[in-house]
Amino acid sequence: MDEKLVSVIMPIYNGSRFLAASIESVLTQTYKHLELLITDDCSYDCEVKRIIKEFAEKDPRVKPVYLTENHGVGYSRNNAIERAKGRYIAFCDSDDRWFPNKLKMQLAFMHEKNCALCCSSYIVCNEEDKNIGIRISPVKITYNMLKHDNKIGCLTAIYDIKKLGHKYYMPIIRKRQDWALFLTILKDCRVAHGLVEPLAYYRNRAHSISSNKLSLIKYNVAVYHDILNFSWIKSYAYFTFLFLPTYSAKILRRKRNRKRIFGIK
Repeated sequence: MDEKLVSVIMPIYNGSRFLAASIESVLTQTYKHLELLITDDCSYDCEVKRIIKEFAEKDPRVKPVYLTENHGVGYSRNNAIERAKGRYIAFCDSDDRWFPNKLKMQLAFMHEKNCALCCSSYIVCNEEDKNIGIRISPVKITYNMLKHDNKIGCLTAIYDIKKLGHKYYMPIIRKRQDWALFLTILKDCRVAHGLVEPLAYYRNRAHSISSNKLSLIKYNVAVYHDILNFSWIKSYAYFTFLFLPTYSAKILRRKRNRKRIFGIK
């Protein structure tokens, strides 16, 4: 394990439109000691392979793997986590972007707090790169807080393998696997710390899986049942009486922040 190396996990399935900007935002970090572990999940978009090949030829830090069958984002992320050589694991999806100083600031913050899991606030943009919102991270996130709903933006998360061990992987579920991973980590380290300053751009795409809120119900319930081993009754109770009120309050805060910061109703 390289104690100064950050292993950046980037799963890709099609979506060449935003890919180059995402890769560029990782490679132009002010903190240079990183590897970008790309897993292409059997994309049929020919531009994807061309873009990856172009970056890999220019920068040896880009290390791609091309799957011959489509397995889903959880499998792709796990493939990259298995290959990671760094002390730190970070995530950037192929349509998101990082601020140039993201890694430098978060690593310094993790050292200051002596924490194993860290995240930050992030800006939400649309497909035209217009800023449409902000999601502000709590300064401290406990395991019990995270059971209410996911408060860690995956595109800002970094965890420390030296403190935690190279043993954490995402469950192979279609959605919410990042929440499940962070719940598993917080069972052990108990608390994560968050930077209030935004350090990344999350792209809100109209037809993404996460845009279909009704379809996410089963995945939220599945986290309680399959990951936390709750009974079905307890899983639906948590979803109804803890997750939904917390999520609704979060949406209201986001709307207030959008109006206050961006003037968007």
